[in-house]
Amino acid sequence: MQNTLTQHSIDFPNLFSGISLPIGPVAFRLFGLEVYWYGIIITAAVVLGIAYAIKFAWRAGLLPDNVFEIAFWGVLGGVIGARAYYVIFWNLNPETFPNYTFLTAITGIRDGGLAIYGGLIGSLIAVLIATKFIKVKVAPFADLIGLGFLIGHCIGRWGNFFNQEAFGSPTAGNLPWGMTGDVISHSPPVIEAQRELGITGLALVHPCFLYESLWCLIGFVLLHFYLKRASTEKITDSTNSEFKFKWFRKTFDGEIFLLYIVWYGMGRAMIEALRLDSLMLGSLRVSQVLAIASAVFALGALIYFKKMFAAKIANGDYILFKDTEESKVAVEEYLKKVKVDKEKEEAKSEFKKAHRELNDPFAESIIDEDVIEDIEEMGEATDKHEVEKIDKCVEADEADDVKETKEADVEEINKDVDEIAEEKKDGEIT
Repeated sequence: MQNTLTQHSIDFPNLFSGISLPIGPVAFRLFGLEVYWYGIIITAAVVLGIAYAIKFAWRAGLLPDNVFEIAFWGVLGGVIGARAYYVIFWNLNPETFPNYTFLTAITGIRDGGLAIYGGLIGSLIAVLIATKFIKVKVAPFADLIGLGFLIGHCIGRWGNFFNQEAFGSPTAGNLPWGMTGDVISHSPPVIEAQRELGITGLALVHPCFLYESLWCLIGFVLLHFYLKRASTEKITDSTNSEFKFKWFRKTFDGEIFLLYIVWYGMGRAMIEALRLDSLMLGSLRVSQVLAIASAVFALGALIYFKKMFAAKIANGDYILFKDTEESKVAVEEYLKKVKVDKEKEEAKSEFKKAHRELNDPFAESIIDEDVIEDIEEMGEATDKHEVEKIDKCVEADEADDVKETKEADVEEINKDVDEIAEEKKDGEIT
C-alpha cells in the first residue's frame, strides 16, 4: 500500500511574486481508505449551515429542535437529489462522463458527481414532506434554509479548489488571480480551449469556485441583515417614502428564500458561462438555463407577493409568523424549559460539590449559600434531612411536583445545615 499521498500543485503565477500550493484532493488515509478534502469541506459546510439555522430559528418564530429535525431530512434528501441530478444528465450525455454503467453511476459517489441544483431540489422536497409530519410552517423555515444554503455554497465550493475542478476557461494570461495546476493544465477542455484561443505557454483559468464562494458570502451578509429587519408594521400609503423604505425589509414569510433564489440564480448564470465542465443538454448549459429560469420566476414572485402582502398588512390582515401568539407562546415555553434545565444542572453540580465537602475535613464550608438559594428558588426539597433524595429529585425532573414546598421546610433545612457545620467545626465529622 502506498504510504504517502499523491502530490499535486495549484499555482497563481501572477499573484504577488507567484504562489504555488502543494495541495492534493486526499486529506489523509484511514484504515486504507482515502478521505478527501471535498468530503470534509462539504460536511463542514452542511454543519455550519444547519448551526446557523438553529441559532437564529427564533428570528423566524421557530424552535431550534424542530429546525434540527427537519434539517436532518433535508440533508438526506439533498444528497439523494444531488446524485440523481448528476446521473440523469449522465444518462443523457454518457460520452461526457467517465465510463460508468447506469448502476455504478448511482452508487459510485466516491468517484465524484454531485450537482448543486439536484441537491437543492431534493432537499426542498424532503423539507416539504418533513414539515407536514412535524407540523412546522414551511415559509418561515424556508427563510432559514435559504441562508443556510448560502453558507453551504460559500464553504462547499472550496472542495472544488482541492479537486482542481469547476474552473473556468483560459484567460489571456495576465489575470492577477488566474490559476493553474498539474490537473488543470492537462485537462482536455483546457488544452482544447487554449488551442482555439491561440494561447501559448501556461494556461491560466478563471477560479470559478472562488467567484461563486465570494458571491454567496456577499449574499449571505446582505440577507442576514435583511432577516434582522423583519417587520410587518402597518403600511398606510403606497406612495410615500416610508412605504418604499419597507421594500428593503422582510415583510412576509418566505421572502428571504425568494431573495436567495434570485441572488444565487443571477450569480450562477454569470459564473456558469465561464466554466468548461458544465452539464450539457445539447448546446445548452443545464445549470445556466435553470439558474436564469429560477431567478426570473423568483423575482416575479417576490414583486407579486411584496405588493400583495403590503396591502394585507395595511388592512391588518397579515403578520409574520414570529409575531403570532402561537409562535410567541411556543418560543417562550421553549426558552423557559432551557432556563430550567440549565438551573437544574447548576444545582446538581452544587449538590455534588456539597457531598464531597461533607467527607472532606479540610473543606472551608459544607454547603455553599448558593445551594440553599437554589433549593428555595426551584422548590425541589422533598426530604429535609437527606441531600441524596434532593439530588434524585433533580435527576428525575420532578421540579413541577415540589414547587409548593412550604417555607417551614426550607427553614428546617437551613437549621440542619447550620447544625452540620457546627459539628464539623467541633471535629465530630471526619
